[in-house]
Amino acid sequence: MLKRKFGNTGLEVSVLGLGAAQIGNLKRTDKEAEEVLNFALDNGINLIDTARMYGASEDRIGKLISHRRDEFVLSTKVGYNIPGYEDWTYECVEAGIDNALKLLKTDRLDIVHFHSCSKETLQNGIIDALEKAVESGKVLIPAYSGENEDLEFAISTGKFKSLQTSVNVFDQRGISKYLPKAKEQGMGTIGKRPLGNVPWRFSTEPTNEYCHQYWLRMQKMNLDLGMDWRELTLRFAAFSEEVDTIISGTANVEHLKENIEIVNKGKLPQEIIAQIQKAFLENDINWVGQI
Repeated sequence: MLKRKFGNTGLEVSVLGLGAAQIGNLKRTDKEAEEVLNFALDNGINLIDTARMYGASEDRIGKLISHRRDEFVLSTKVGYNIPGYEDWTYECVEAGIDNALKLLKTDRLDIVHFHSCSKETLQNGIIDALEKAVESGKVLIPAYSGENEDLEFAISTGKFKSLQTSVNVFDQRGISKYLPKAKEQGMGTIGKRPLGNVPWRFSTEPTNEYCHQYWLRMQKMNLDLGMDWRELTLRFAAFSEEVDTIISGTANVEHLKENIEIVNKGKLPQEIIAQIQKAFLENDINWVGQI
């Protein structure tokens, strides 16, 4: 799989990374999780992105592939949900990092994000806790995952070496507004939600689904480009300007295999990219990044 430099961090990452939220779903067995994780590594995916809130994900990654730790870049997220600590405090960040190290069975975390917290929260001392973890060698790259004004503020601090934000056909604002600013600082960039939560699954408005806002945008954009939606969205996100890697989640080996094959087809034709961008710009009524 094609790999790219991850900003100026010194890391190299596969264009397609594995989002490990579904790995943590306890409806899936350890065996299923193990098959997907090893298939990813065996086929050139070297970025695995997890988080405290992804169920058993951190625990399973540690239990199932920690023996292959040197083969992948490990990304996680902290700041909340540590028993005995108030969320988004210096102490909670410290405890979250230590807990992740224990669960993931590793002596270092390559990338640690603050997970969609506000710019006000970023000013209460939690960045100091992340910087301390970098100084001690527990964390290599301090990072921020989020959207809109909060993401813009995180970039402006100059404290983060990586960012993660939504990049897809239905969520393009970050591509032009935030990612170029990040690249000017040499930050690594991760595009999340490249499939836009798969809104084309629904023929009628999915009011109570996570993809609802993207479904509405999809209707407005009214794209008909003669291409499978999955291929269109994955290739658009993976080869968007200033994106180093995208993360797509699955707990199904066949789905992962198909995703790899799609991304390996490379960049979409320029005329298709232009139509996608035009459809977004013409219909953008404050279409901000989705959390």
